[in-house]
Amino acid sequence: MKKSFQLLVILMVFLINPFSAWSQEKIRVAVAANFVRAFKEIAERFEAKTGVKVEATFTSSGNLYSQIINGAPYDLFLSADKERPARLHKDGLGEEPFVYAGGRVVLWSARKDFCRSGDWQKALKDGRIKKIALANPLTAPYGAATKTALQKAGLWDALQPRLVNAQDVAQSFQYASTGAVEAGFCSLSVTSTPQGQSGCFLAIPEAPAINQFACLLKSTKNQGTVKRFAAFLLSSEADQIKRKFGYR
Repeated sequence: MKKSFQLLVILMVFLINPFSAWSQEKIRVAVAANFVRAFKEIAERFEAKTGVKVEATFTSSGNLYSQIINGAPYDLFLSADKERPARLHKDGLGEEPFVYAGGRVVLWSARKDFCRSGDWQKALKDGRIKKIALANPLTAPYGAATKTALQKAGLWDALQPRLVNAQDVAQSFQYASTGAVEAGFCSLSVTSTPQGQSGCFLAIPEAPAINQFACLLKSTKNQGTVKRFAAFLLSSEADQIKRKFGYR
């Protein structure tokens, strides 16, 4: 009787949610912080289609790279640059890198009047702007692109007293959106969110476009499933989501 009851419970769970009852497949993905919103929506679509759970860790590409070389059990690495996936491939830790998205740096502020000049350099030269956030150039590709733009504009040294280092580009936006700083160098993707639309942003032509690369990690024990997710990441359905969030 007890065994029959247990079988009945298992059957009922399966009928209610067959994926959770029988599929324990799960993949772990290391994701660059700028890609949070787009990735979450892509992962939700993939889970709905396959029943495979996608667990993600979001932080700067440099931090994720350090975790991977120190043995973190990720299956897939979505960086915001080419350098780190290429290094993993060269060192035999990752498969050949591939491009999954393209992004751009913008200067964002919660204050609408900040963008009145229409020029990011003029906006930064305003003496009333006391603090400006940027992602750490050493670990975050969006921070490195920001530094390149500031150097091209001859502003890097002059702005040092006012620059506030964030761990990653998502934290740079957090600082700016909460008013901890007057403006922040952010990913264009944030401008498509309700919070991003509540402020204003200025384009930065001097900042290089950012090609974001991914690689499958050779340590994965779920190669088939990870390849399915990688294929979905490059699908037309996923591309629509990326475009919605400002990615090429």
